[in-house]
Amino acid sequence: MDLGIAGRRAIVCAASKGLGRACAFALAREGVHVTLTARNADALEATAEEIRKATGATVTTASGDITTEEGRAAALAACPEPDILVNNAGGPPPGDFHDWDREDWIRALDANMLAPIFLIKATVDGMIARRFGRIVNITSAAVRAPIPILGLSNGARSGLTGFVAGLSRQTVKHNVTINNLLPGPFETDRLRKTMEGGAKAAGRSIDEEMDLRRKGNPAGRFGDPEEFGAACAFLCAASSGFMTGQNILLDGGAYPGTM
Repeated sequence: MDLGIAGRRAIVCAASKGLGRACAFALAREGVHVTLTARNADALEATAEEIRKATGATVTTASGDITTEEGRAAALAACPEPDILVNNAGGPPPGDFHDWDREDWIRALDANMLAPIFLIKATVDGMIARRFGRIVNITSAAVRAPIPILGLSNGARSGLTGFVAGLSRQTVKHNVTINNLLPGPFETDRLRKTMEGGAKAAGRSIDEEMDLRRKGNPAGRFGDPEEFGAACAFLCAASSGFMTGQNILLDGGAYPGTM
């Protein structure tokens, strides 16, 4: 299926590994010129070279912390007029809310709410002027079904979700859509990290904990990041202009609700 986005330009944040990397690969396979951001310059360039070799796409990099003004400025300098923006940043650590102070909350808000909002602010008017824009925010399944130990993420990402709900209804008439992808358990370093606490508490190894969680998912497995990237590319398609303000859950059926 031709998604109709060959030649478009995209910024994909936190793209050196995990779900961001998968989204960058999927867009590059569609002929999109991708600009990747990440904090680790070596890992970022290694991923960029992988994508170039695998897809033949034009890939540029902008190393830096996307949660900072400097990191966002570097990304926008590398790709000043993106048609596609994939917002992504690592989630805050798990824990007990009694232990979190104001600085913990500010860091979570900077990464998982304010950074995406500032990037949207910097790019959405250009998208409107060009009559094409696709913004995808990678949030979390915890927005739909909060996870107690991920309170920092629950709060910050829900704030972004509320903001997007209002803005996305204003931009869609200009063929600029804003949607959220809510990942459940995908085979990533982040998932392994979040399961360390549970494994330790239960007296199990990480591998045992991971295997137990896989079997407990209705799909009987964790998600493949490539599946997530394909969903992102679909939301960025030229034919997806009537879908906006949506929160699309990819969790193998783990969320038990009807709605």
